[in-house]
Amino acid sequence: MDIKGIVDRFEGELVVVELADGSTTDYPKILFPNTVSPGDSVYMTNGKFEINKNKTKQLKKEIDNLMDELFEK
Repeated sequence: MDIKGIVDRFEGELVVVELADGSTTDYPKILFPNTVSPGDSVYMTNGKFEINKNKTKQLKKEIDNLMDELFEK
């Protein structure tokens, strides 16, 4: 099963991941790298989640651009 999503938040020992369809699912924190943060793009491989660093950078850049447009003077 391919699971891809964006880390929304942490709730105790759970990581809440937003999936492509907008729904959220909770997964045990132990399935993620220690460096995972909200906003990271993640995917599951071999039963564990990994961070898609390129996708995370792309999403951050898109959000930064939107924020710049929103607050442009």
